[in-house]
Amino acid sequence: MSSATDPLALAHRLHSVSIHLLRLVRQVDVATELGPAQLSALSVLVFGGPRSLGALAAAEQVRPPSMTRVVQELEAAAYVRRRRDAADARAIRLEATAKGRRLMLDGRERRARLLASFLEEVRPAERQAVADALPAIEAAVARGWQAVSPRAASAPDRRASRARRGGAWRRSSPAE
Repeated sequence: MSSATDPLALAHRLHSVSIHLLRLVRQVDVATELGPAQLSALSVLVFGGPRSLGALAAAEQVRPPSMTRVVQELEAAAYVRRRRDAADARAIRLEATAKGRRLMLDGRERRARLLASFLEEVRPAERQAVADALPAIEAAVARGWQAVSPRAASAPDRRASRARRGGAWRRSSPAE
């Protein structure tokens, strides 16, 4: 296996370019006047559908109290609303409002247009290579979510165990 197709070498390159690409397209998010945490939570509700606060916090990999603050800000701006669960009147579901859906769809369009402008600058054969690689990448990501989700749900809460030992938990910053 050549180093160009070695899975670990490809993973390093893909990781790096993914982070840089995300940071690049996030530049157009300043038009929304929402912070990254708010945009991310709203995105889950718009593209993933209504869910409980706990499920939203889990999807965003934060504690419920942190998500409560994010949701309160989104509610105050009329991007999110709370509704009683139809199946369980005791439960509350969060859902995006029409205003929230519009904001996310407009944002996705801005990001896509920015990416399209970059793709227009590469040779047709390079664009075709990207198009050919996407199904494999999408399938790998889908398999990855399936493999990670059950483990993440059953993993012990490291923050709680550190707190019990008197240690502080702090989210590390991304390497790139």
